[in-house]
Amino acid sequence: MTARHVAGAVYRALTNRKDGPSLYDICDPLLLWHSGGDPHLAKFYRTALANPALRPLLRRAGLPELRDEGRFRDLQDALRHARDDECPDWAAIGRPVAALLDTVTLHHPLPKPVAAAGPPPSLAEIERIIRTCGAHLLRSFDKNGFIPTYAAFNLIGDPDLRGRDFLAALTGLDARGYKNSTLLFNLARVFIARSPAREVINPPWQGIAEPMWEPVQIRHRSAYYDAFFIEALSSFAETSLATRVETDAIRRANAAMVDFCLKTSREDVLSRDGERVSVITALAPNPHPRFSRFFAQIKQDLGFGIYVPDCDTTACAFSAATQAGSTDPILDQPLLDFYAGYQAGGGANERLVTVPLNDNIDYDGGIVTWIDNLAGDRPYGNDLDPTLNLDVLEVSFRNCSRWRVLETPRRLQTVQRIIGFQRRLVESGAFSDPRSHIYYLPELYCAYFGRCHAAFAALPAAARRAIDPDDSFGYIRGRVLAYVQDTLIAGEMNAFDAALALIALGHLGADATAFTPALNCIVGQVGEGGRRGPFKAYEWNKMKTPTRIVVGGPEVTSAFVLMGLALARTAMSAAAKR
Repeated sequence: MTARHVAGAVYRALTNRKDGPSLYDICDPLLLWHSGGDPHLAKFYRTALANPALRPLLRRAGLPELRDEGRFRDLQDALRHARDDECPDWAAIGRPVAALLDTVTLHHPLPKPVAAAGPPPSLAEIERIIRTCGAHLLRSFDKNGFIPTYAAFNLIGDPDLRGRDFLAALTGLDARGYKNSTLLFNLARVFIARSPAREVINPPWQGIAEPMWEPVQIRHRSAYYDAFFIEALSSFAETSLATRVETDAIRRANAAMVDFCLKTSREDVLSRDGERVSVITALAPNPHPRFSRFFAQIKQDLGFGIYVPDCDTTACAFSAATQAGSTDPILDQPLLDFYAGYQAGGGANERLVTVPLNDNIDYDGGIVTWIDNLAGDRPYGNDLDPTLNLDVLEVSFRNCSRWRVLETPRRLQTVQRIIGFQRRLVESGAFSDPRSHIYYLPELYCAYFGRCHAAFAALPAAARRAIDPDDSFGYIRGRVLAYVQDTLIAGEMNAFDAALALIALGHLGADATAFTPALNCIVGQVGEGGRRGPFKAYEWNKMKTPTRIVVGGPEVTSAFVLMGLALARTAMSAAAKR
């Protein structure tokens, strides 16, 4: 995206011929100055949609069908009910918005095929970039006291969230504030997607992972991110490329991040059996997430006032702490006993998945995302993500002996049901469909399967046979490798895509020659990040509600590139010795 592209897109949005009522024609009379009913809806509207930055871009974005007085009135009546009713009928409120959403056409990236990659870079070049990325992470930790990650809002929304999905979210979410933001964001995205403003909000990019170009990004800290950075810095140390000073800095940083994960972010909840269990929350109470005061208030206004623990952050934090050699007693908890209460199917009395945005997949055996806090809050309802379930498997393999998985039939059954869920996902081909994933890209699923496979492969052969008697891991490995080699690295990539490819290829034992396209991509793009780091920020994970929220950062890209290159270096060195 060039400055000329941006300037042209802004000009077209500002001078567009208005062809029907705009978002502001609908909402201003009801929400701009209104003080009755639910105050959050009007406050959210003023903060997120009627602000001075967005209003000029959308004031001329009109929809011709809203000239129909009946349709215009239906929309305003829906907003009145959302604002004024004590117990709103969210399905009825959402229907006129859902009808408009179905007029929007969005597509996932479709990278162009690329020619043969040419010769691979030298080991010296790979090692230079590994050192650069490692130094970047350590420099960031030294400067900030943590390694930051950023969140940015793409108001065009997610291509997979159509009318029926929007209604499923609106009725399945729990917190009224989160319903409010989902309602208004999705109304706004219709006006954005069907006007020249879409080129400003959602410019084109190369590759699959979305670059984080937005001028407003929310810096924050999370135990989920710290767990990942622990793994990245450990990978740097294991390459033996870090200096003695850097190795000492890695040890200190990892110790601090383990402490943040297991102590600062620890939260007690109740299991389905009523027992008290310690889990890890992604956003610890203030001031630990390190939001600015301004964004702390914005977070509240957007409907994120209550944040509850989740199964993914808990699994990743336990895994990273285990890898770092922590002896904290919290790790002795057999998480599988707790996760069994959040496992879909198997005669569960409660419908666990209340926000089924990926109902194209079979949920049976999968673990849902959100954990009820002690007060019983679950503001986001619940969903089920395949990549999260890989993280649950990975931490279970790392703690197989400690948690006596093989000796405890119920724990072994929980693991095997998750493996069954993953096999059905891959057999159906749905693993490569972005709709199947709630928080991650299919390409990241492939990289995380590689990570999970590595933990599985480290188990003794007898343990592997007991856990996976029908060799589901072997089957999934073949399908994932084929996707990475035939689809991902066969098309245009950005640096983040290439790092994901290397992680999958390296962990799954691909031939060293397969690494070349991804290696050349990374070498060709190093330096693109300018003053912020060796690489740009890209989409690591995302949320589809209340709108598309992309999370990543320059440090995240450095960490993924570091881990991918470390695996490639090992494979290339081994190939050179044969």
